[in-house]
Amino acid sequence: MALKAIIAISAFRSSFAGCLSKWKILFAAAIVLIYDHNMKKDDSRFSLLCVDDDPHVLSSLKRLFFDEDYRIHTAGDGESALDLLKQTRIDAALIDLKMPGMDGLTLLEKVCAAYPHVQAVILTGHGGVREAVKAIQMGAKDFLEKPFSPEGLRARVGQLCEIWQLKKENQRLKEKVEFTFGYEQLVGNSTPILKLKERILRVAPDDAAVLIAGETGSGKELVARALHHHSPRREHPFVPVDCGAISESVMESELFGHVKGAFTGAHMTTMGLIRSSHRGTLFLDEVGELPQPMQVKLLRTIQEKEVRPVGGTTSHRVDMRLIAATNRDLDQAIHEGRFRQDLLYRLNVVILNIPPLREHREDIPLLAEHFLRRLRSSISPVGAVAPEALDMMAGYDWPGNIRELENVIRRAIALGKSTRIEPDSLPEHMKMPSGDNTGTPGLPQNHSLAAYEKAAIQNALQKTQGNRREAALLLQISEATLYRKIKHYRLSL
Repeated sequence: MALKAIIAISAFRSSFAGCLSKWKILFAAAIVLIYDHNMKKDDSRFSLLCVDDDPHVLSSLKRLFFDEDYRIHTAGDGESALDLLKQTRIDAALIDLKMPGMDGLTLLEKVCAAYPHVQAVILTGHGGVREAVKAIQMGAKDFLEKPFSPEGLRARVGQLCEIWQLKKENQRLKEKVEFTFGYEQLVGNSTPILKLKERILRVAPDDAAVLIAGETGSGKELVARALHHHSPRREHPFVPVDCGAISESVMESELFGHVKGAFTGAHMTTMGLIRSSHRGTLFLDEVGELPQPMQVKLLRTIQEKEVRPVGGTTSHRVDMRLIAATNRDLDQAIHEGRFRQDLLYRLNVVILNIPPLREHREDIPLLAEHFLRRLRSSISPVGAVAPEALDMMAGYDWPGNIRELENVIRRAIALGKSTRIEPDSLPEHMKMPSGDNTGTPGLPQNHSLAAYEKAAIQNALQKTQGNRREAALLLQISEATLYRKIKHYRLSL
C-alpha cells in the first residue's frame, strides 16, 4: 500500500515538477490510500456472476441488484465466464441454460469441477425443466424458470449471499479455533461446535462457575474437560462426580469425606472428592440429581470455600473451580421445590449450551472417523464408513446424541465382516422411515422438524401418485426444492 503511494507521488512529481507543493503530494498519497482501502473493501463483498447471451437480460440483472451491496460481473458466453472466474473471486453464478457455443450445462460442469465453492443457479426458459433437474444432479443449487419475478430472484440470490456469509464466518471461527483450541477429543467443525469452542476459550481462563446444559450423551463431560485443559488449573486434578450414580446414603461421605469412626465401617479417614479437587476442577455431572441435604451443604462449601468431613469438628480450606452439568430444566425443578434457587445462582455464573447432534449433522462423518480410529481393533477388518451408511446416519435424529453414535460405531466394528461399515451394519431402528412407527397415521413418532417435513413430502407424493409438480404445488414449494428434499431424505417415487 505504501509502495503504491510512493509510485503515485513520483509520477505526479515528474509530470508537474516545479509546481508541486507539499499539500499536493499529501493529497496524491491520500487518493492512493483511499483507492487501496476501497479495493480491499470491494474484495470483501459478495461477488455475483451473471452469464447470458442476451445483453438486455444482463442489463436487467445489473439493474435488479443495483441497490444490493454485491459485486456484479457479467459474461455473454461460457468462455468469457471461465476467463472471469480465473481472474477474480466469484461466490455465486446465475447461468442461462440455452446459450450458443458452450451451453449452460457444459459451463456448469466446468465450474463445479474447477470452482466447487461457486453456488450456481440455472436460468431456463419454458420447457427446460428436465435439463434443469439434471443441472441440480450435477451440482447446481437451484433452477429458476423464465419469466421469473424480480422479487423471487432477489430473494434467492439473497439466500445465496447468506450462505456465503455463514461459510465465511464458519471459516473465520475454524481458523481462529484451530490454532488455539488444541483439545482433539472435542470433535467438530460445524458452526455450532466452533462457536462452542470459541466460548470455551473465552471462559476457561476465568475461575467463574460454569453450568453446562445439554441432552444426555451430547458430550457435557468433554466440554468440562476442555475447560479444565485451557484453564490455569490444567496441571492439577480434574475430578468428575456423577451425582446420579452415587447412592444417597453414601453421597455425603463420598463428596465431603469422613473421619475415622464417624459411622459403622469408617475404619479410616478419607479426604472426599471435593478436597481431592484442591487447586484443580470439580465437575458435578447431573447436578440436578443432588438430594436437598447435599444441596445445602454444597452451597455452604461454595460460599465458605471450605469442607467439613462427616463426623469431623474442623473444616478444611479448598480451592477449586466448580463446573456443573445437567440435562434437566433446573428452573422447573426449582418451581417444583426439588432444587434450590440460591444454589443455581452459584452454579450458573456462565452457561454453556451444547447443541444436540441433530443440530450439527455435518459433524457426523468427522465423529464417525474419530470413533473408528479410537475403537477399531486388529481383530475387526472395519476401517471406514460407506457413503450410503453415512447418508443413513445423517438422516437419523440421534436421540442418544454422540454417545449413541459411538455405540453404533462400536457395534458395527464388533459385528463387521467387511472393510467398511455398510447400511446393513447399522441397527434396524435407524433404517425405519419416520412414518413407519406406530402412532398417529401419516405422522412421525419422532417429533423433530425434519421428521415432519419428510412425512409431509411422503404424504404429498402418495396423494399425487408420485407426480412431483402436483406434489410441489400441494406443499407450496418449488419443484426444484422438492427434488432436493426427495434426494436428501432418499425417498422413492
